[in-house]
Amino acid sequence: MASHHALVVDDEPDILELLAITLARMDIDCTSAADVAEAKQHLKDREFDICLTDMKLPDGNGLELVTYIQQRYANLPVAVITAHGNMELAIQALKSGAFDFVNKPLDINDLRNLVSQAIKVGARNDEGTASSKALIGNSAGIEQLRGTITKLARSQAPIYISGESGTGKELVARLIHDQGPRSGHEFVPVNCGAIPHELIESELFGHTKGSFTGASADKPGLFQTAHLGTLFLDEVAELPLQMQVKLLRAIQEKSIRPVGSTQETAVDCRILSATHKNLAQLVEDGTFRQDLYYRINVIELKVPALRERSSDIKLLVDHFLAIHADRLGIVVPNLSDSAHAALVNYRFPGNVRELENILERAITLCESSNVEIEDLNLPVDAPTGLNDSDNRPNDAGELQSYLDDVERERILQALEQTRWNKTQAAKLLGISFRALRYRLEKLDLEKD
Repeated sequence: MASHHALVVDDEPDILELLAITLARMDIDCTSAADVAEAKQHLKDREFDICLTDMKLPDGNGLELVTYIQQRYANLPVAVITAHGNMELAIQALKSGAFDFVNKPLDINDLRNLVSQAIKVGARNDEGTASSKALIGNSAGIEQLRGTITKLARSQAPIYISGESGTGKELVARLIHDQGPRSGHEFVPVNCGAIPHELIESELFGHTKGSFTGASADKPGLFQTAHLGTLFLDEVAELPLQMQVKLLRAIQEKSIRPVGSTQETAVDCRILSATHKNLAQLVEDGTFRQDLYYRINVIELKVPALRERSSDIKLLVDHFLAIHADRLGIVVPNLSDSAHAALVNYRFPGNVRELENILERAITLCESSNVEIEDLNLPVDAPTGLNDSDNRPNDAGELQSYLDDVERERILQALEQTRWNKTQAAKLLGISFRALRYRLEKLDLEKD
C-alpha cells in the first residue's frame, strides 16, 4: 500500500493522468475530483496528505477551495496549479493560505519537489516546536509572533519581515526555516547592505572562471548555496535598482545566470527578506521597485519593538546574564531593583540587541555579585517613558555612534590631563581601572 494519499482537483483528463502517474511513482495514491463540490465530498470521506488543485474549475476556482481547506483542514497543505505567467493569481493563492503553486505546462521535477516539500509539512504537524523557545518572552505580542511563525513555516510563500533594528528579524527568519520542510537544508543569510555594489551580482548568482579580473575559478552564488533551503535577504532595501531587476527575475523564474555564463541554472529556495526601513515609503520615493516589493511582500510579518513588550525584559535579562556569566566563567549576578526599573523605563532604540550589549558590558564591569544601575551605564539623556514617542531616536546606530564619540572625547581629556596615566585617569573619571581598560579596548584607544 502507498504511504501517502493525495487529492487532485482538475477537470482536464490529461492533467489528471499526468499527476496520477507522477504521484504513483512517488508511492502516493491519488483520488481525483473534477470540481469544487466533488473535492469537498472527498475531504469529508477521508484524510489526505496533500491537495493539488487547478485554479479554474467548472463550479468555482482554486482560491475558494484553498480558503475552504484552510478553515476546516488547516493541517492539509494545498498547492495550486496556475496558467504560466499568471503571477497575480499565484500570489493571491499564497495569501489565501496555499502551500505553494506550480505553473502550467507542468514541469515534472518542479512538481515532484513541491509534493515532497508538502509531504514533509504534513509529517511535521504533530512535532513540537522546540526551536521557538529561542524567542524569549511571554508577552501577548511574542505569543502571537510564535503562532504566526508556526503557521508561516508550513507555507512556501515569500515573507517580508519588518521591524526596527535589533528586534531579532534574522532570528525570526531562522525559526521559520527551522520549523518548515526545508529545515534539513541550508539557511543562508546575506546582509545586502554589507556587500559592495559591484560584487552583489557575483555574490548572489555566482560567476564563471575568467568572467572578470580575479575570477580564477567558477564560484557558486548564494542562491545556489541555498538550493532546497532558505535564502534570507537582510536589509533588502539597500540593493541598487539594477540589482533589484535581476533579483525579481531570479525569484519569478526560479533560475539564475552566473556572471560570465550563457546558461541558466535552476534554483529552488524559499525567499525571506527584511529591512528596518519603511519599504512602502521607498517604493513611493522611487528607490525600490514596486514589482519587487509585491513579490517579496506576499505576507508581511512585523516583529515588535522591545518597548512594546516591556514585560519580557526580566526574562531577557535573565537569559543574557546567564549566557555571558557562563562565557566569563562566573556566577550569574543579580539585577538590582533600581537597575531593573531603569531598564523597564528605557526606550531601547536599539531593541533586544542593545539590551544584550548593555548587559554584556555591565556584567564585565560590575565589581560585585549585583548589577546596579550605574553598571548599566545608560545614556544620561536616555529617552524614557513608554508613551514618549517624540523623543525616540530613529536610528539606534546613530545614537550609539554619538554616545561613543562623547565617551571617547571625555576619556581622551582625562588621559591627556594625567599624561596617559591610566590609574589616575580612572580616578579622575570616577570609574575603576578595569572599567577604563574595557572602554579603551572598546573605543580602540589602547596604545601599543
